Amino acid sequence: MVGFDPDLKQKLSQYHYATAGAVSGVLTRATCQPLDVIKIRFQLQVEPIRGTRAGKYHGMLQAMWTIIREEKMGALWKGHVPAQYLSVVYGISQFVTFELMTHQVWEVLPPDVIRQHRPTVHSVCGGLAGCCATVFSFPFDVIRTRLVAQGEPKLYSGMADAAWKMYQYESNGVFFRGLGATLLQVAPYTGLQFFFYTFFWQMWRLDTRRVSDDVGWVESSVCGSMAGVAAKGIVYPLDLAKKRMQVQGFHQARERFGKVFYCKGLLDCFRRTVVDEGFPGLYKGFLPSLIKAAATTGLTFCFYEQACRILRHLYTDTS
Repeated sequence: MVGFDPDLKQKLSQYHYATAGAVSGVLTRATCQPLDVIKIRFQLQVEPIRGTRAGKYHGMLQAMWTIIREEKMGALWKGHVPAQYLSVVYGISQFVTFELMTHQVWEVLPPDVIRQHRPTVHSVCGGLAGCCATVFSFPFDVIRTRLVAQGEPKLYSGMADAAWKMYQYESNGVFFRGLGATLLQVAPYTGLQFFFYTFFWQMWRLDTRRVSDDVGWVESSVCGSMAGVAAKGIVYPLDLAKKRMQVQGFHQARERFGKVFYCKGLLDCFRRTVVDEGFPGLYKGFLPSLIKAAATTGLTFCFYEQACRILRHLYTDTS
């Protein structure tokens, strides 16, 4: 189970947690990148997704086939290289910070209080860990969004080219554009992920009466997927605002996709979205995002738990 627990017979070092976090990030990203590409395309589309005035993309399958037809199959993995850097840095930072924080909580609070309120403790530690991981990995997120958002002909040929042109023509601040909106989203979102994961895990163990240290892949996948869906449904508008803010100053590569969206900040982004697209505009791309949240959160916790499980066995066998 994620989080420090003094009752565990086999404990890991921070190096092991970093390894498990990196493995989890890489495998999850490689599996779910197409869902991320489709979600971002929907989020950046100003025109309606449904109805007679629908824009370029108006359904998940339609969007996927349009991208493949116009930009080839590889376009579903656009931005994959910086996304992998993002996943590795984020995975390591998030899980190492989370494990350290939960360890410190056990040093400060009475054990009975922690056991009784473990979902809440994990929620607070998870939210803070998510914020730390976001700050470290955010430049990769911005570059990834730019690469995914561009059409043909491409403005950026790759990750290094995008980073250099953004720095040369827009200033250093471009790499942290949308960070405020992201932190407002990440703190509750990551906190809720860990809260719901721990809550569902406790319900699962209560039902099955399991007492083993190891967490099975079905258990972690199911609990993680439900946690991802619950958390994403609560904070989704902030995710949409983050993506729209990250492509400000990048309008020349967006014109072929339809109307260009302009905003001056988080509140202005919300205001313009609601005025131009109505309140449903705040949930554009929600379905692929929800599917992605279920898949990525489930796989993230599953891969992390199984990596920790393997490392515990290896650590035990060699110690």
